[in-house]
Amino acid sequence: MSTRFIFTGIVIAVILQRLFELRISKHNAAYLVAHGGQVHHDNALKLIKGLQVAWFAAMLVEVWVLNRPFVPPLFAIALIAALIGQYLRYLSMQALNFRWTLQLIVIPDVPRVVTGIYRYLRHPNWLGVALEILAVPLIHTAYLSATIFSIANTLLLVKRIQAEEAVLSGSCGESFAK
Repeated sequence: MSTRFIFTGIVIAVILQRLFELRISKHNAAYLVAHGGQVHHDNALKLIKGLQVAWFAAMLVEVWVLNRPFVPPLFAIALIAALIGQYLRYLSMQALNFRWTLQLIVIPDVPRVVTGIYRYLRHPNWLGVALEILAVPLIHTAYLSATIFSIANTLLLVKRIQAEEAVLSGSCGESFAK
């Protein structure tokens, strides 16, 4: 079996995971809003979703059309980095529990989460996403996708993290989902 098919399977698995996470996020957001959560809309969410969709397409096109080679040592390093990214995202979801959403949602008078991975990192989910955006394309040497989307992701995350920090330090409460 061609390594390109295996890579495509990995990408499909990540896509399915993201779709599952969207479902979790929508469920959690509905719960938070029903319990007094305040939604903050200036969070670059549409751009982040667009970046993810373009990233999936670009790395598949790069591997298949540009016929990128499979390099086992790079595969091993990239796979480990991608798995670390996945683990950071999982720890973030676990620590935030029902407060994990893609939207910024504040629950007034509820303290922010400082347990789990949040004892050590302020934005572990976004660090995990950054690792994945860099590493997943490199599993099959899609250097262009790794570089271009890592830069674009960094620019978007600067805006998103600034929005999160504004919510965290805002007068309307210190809790946030995500």
